[in-house]
Formats: sequence, structure tokens, C-alpha cells
Amino acid sequence: MKDQSLQELVDAYCEEPTQGLRHAIITKAMPLLKSIIGKIPNPNNTLTQYEDLENTGIMGLLQALDNYDSSRDVQFSTFAYYRIRGNIIDYLRSVDELPRNDRSNYGKARQAISDLQQKLGRKPSDEEVAEELDMSLEKYRQLLSNVQRRAVLSIDKPVYGEGDGGTLGMFLENKNIERPDAQLDRESVSEQLEAAIENLKERDRLILALYYYEDLTLNEIAILLGLTEARISQIVGELLLQLKNALPQSEMIS
Repeated sequence: MKDQSLQELVDAYCEEPTQGLRHAIITKAMPLLKSIIGKIPNPNNTLTQYEDLENTGIMGLLQALDNYDSSRDVQFSTFAYYRIRGNIIDYLRSVDELPRNDRSNYGKARQAISDLQQKLGRKPSDEEVAEELDMSLEKYRQLLSNVQRRAVLSIDKPVYGEGDGGTLGMFLENKNIERPDAQLDRESVSEQLEAAIENLKERDRLILALYYYEDLTLNEIAILLGLTEARISQIVGELLLQLKNALPQSEMIS
């Protein structure tokens, strides 16, 4: 059983569900679960621990297992990915303690970045944006971290309102993974995002690629680039603000 893949274990479970196979599937799926948790910043709540996220993710995994139909042409890892991530994000939303004034600062930061880009003809530095917002660099970088945290909690919202089906997270991840129950029309959103990403600096494109395409955690990216995890979180937050500017109708952060 140890040498069996996750899909093989799940297929066997669908044929004959046993408690032993159920435990084996949980064990085999832990790398997937840990990868999902690792891409989500630490919750802004002192009462929430890593174990809470892990247990919530396991609940999502088991829900996926109980609802998985092996006759459909969908890998279990694909099906489970969204159930696990959805469970964790729902949990984090329920305990989120986002500072109230940050909600208005999101819009101000977006506008400041957009104004400075037009004025300077380049991406503004953190220091320049902080000065434009009349706030300290430390406070602005904390705002970026909160943006990244909040974006993780709201990135599954439809890009163009309810009923469209496509979400920014799905467009960014671009892993040829489709929600089994979603009918997506990606073309126009993808073109806008591709154009926005193409205008980013090489390091910023690398960070997005590592985060969304290579599935690296914030900590793994930080080690690779010689930066702190907090700084990577801030950079991702800033990049998400820029990408939101490329999709003016979207509601990525609320």
C-alpha cells in the first residue's frame, strides 16, 4: 500500500471503502494539503494555529473523498485541491480579524500605485507609495501583507460577478486544472492578465511563477530568493494590487 499513488488508493477505496484505505489516503494526501496551507499566510488571529488549518484541510479532503466519482475523467488530486482549499479559506474567513481601516486603504493604495505609475512611467517603490499615502513604510508594508492575506481569502470570488464561473485564482494558477463543475470562458481575462504580468519586473514575474505555477510556499520562495517570508508576502500583496488594477471590474479583494 505504501508504494501506491494517491489516485490508486482512491480508486481502490471507491471499489471497496475501508477504514484502512481511508487512513492511507489521508497520509498520502498530506503533501498536497501542506502545500495548500503553505501558500496561505498565517491567519490574522492569535487563536488559530497551524493544526487548526491542517484539521480543516483534512475535513475538506474527506469530503472530497466521499463525493468523488471515479468514473469521471477528473484526477482525485484535482478534485480534492479545491475542496481542501475551499474549506481552509472558509474557515479563515470565519475568524478573520482584518483591521477595519485597511478596507478603505486597499482602494487608496491601488489608486496611489496607478497614479504613480502614470506619473513616473515605471513601477513605484514601496517608499514612494508610502509617501503618496502619507503613511510610514512599515505601516504600508503591513498593509501589503494584509492585502495578500485578504486576497487569499477572496481570490475564489468570480472575476466578473456571480454566474461567470471564472475566478482570479484559477486564471493565475493556470495549471490546466478545471473545477469539475465550472464552465469557464478564460480568453478575455487571461489576455488582460498576461499583458499585466508581461509588464512586471523579472523578479516579480518569477515570484508569481513560483507562487502560482510551481506551487511553492511563501517560505520556500523566501529561502530561494534570500528574502524573509514576510517580505515575500508583502511583494505578492503589491503584485495582486497591480493585477487588480488590470481588471478594474473585478472584486478580488473586499
